[in-house]
Amino acid sequence: MPDRLASLLQHFSIHAQTFQAGPLCGINSLDAGTRLGQLHLIRSGEVEVLHDTGPALRISQPSLLLYPQPMSHRFRTDPQQGADFVCAHLDFEGQNANPIAAALAPWVCLPLSELSGCEPVLQLLFAEAEAQNCGRQAVMDRLFELVLIQVLRVLMAQGRTQMGMLSGLGHERLRGALVAMHEQPQRDWSLAALAEQAGMSRTVFSGTFRDTVGCTPGAYLQAWRIGLAQKMLSQGQSLKWIASEVGYGSEAALSRAFRAQTGQSPRDWRKRQTL
Repeated sequence: MPDRLASLLQHFSIHAQTFQAGPLCGINSLDAGTRLGQLHLIRSGEVEVLHDTGPALRISQPSLLLYPQPMSHRFRTDPQQGADFVCAHLDFEGQNANPIAAALAPWVCLPLSELSGCEPVLQLLFAEAEAQNCGRQAVMDRLFELVLIQVLRVLMAQGRTQMGMLSGLGHERLRGALVAMHEQPQRDWSLAALAEQAGMSRTVFSGTFRDTVGCTPGAYLQAWRIGLAQKMLSQGQSLKWIASEVGYGSEAALSRAFRAQTGQSPRDWRKRQTL
């Protein structure tokens, strides 16, 4: 079985930075003014989570709250007893072009009891949060990244992802075609070749892909390639080199696809990233 997350994390890494370890009392707000997401672990206590719209979310058991994209939210806890939190900022490489962040719901809440197999990681993370060992920050940051990978596994296994890439990776057949595109974006993929990767006929593959992922295989492949191109552009790579790496025969072909996907030329897009 292909590793569904390996190529994603290889191309679009995720970095965590712990910023809270201890109790929060009363009302605490986090705004959407940064480009970072957040991952909150609530170890104990009762918490009311408020967003700009919708009803309040009430948490009364050890739980995890994931915000893959910047989103304003507030925590309301008992002013005296509070609740015990360990929190980290999440930096999804590529920001809006990161396919993992784009494939998740605006926020996700999971009881920690549902993170089967993650107990040793959580125990070590909480122990580090309480201690003052040297290297504490680095250890906690890496442990948060491991927790996030486990969350992605759980969401795919439970079918709790939105229509899109992660839903496709959770599909027993489609995952083969998606991983193939992720690992070999430079290949000239035909519908028949992708259907073969999924072990399906072209007709069944095409319909299943559209119903599960929300677009055609060709549209998905273009979006994946352009996402990779955006990452490489931000790293200062040349258009000629990027075109060959992501499956376009020339700079002109890449530019046409890039404009169709983003509404901007590659050069204009790169200039806007430096403003």
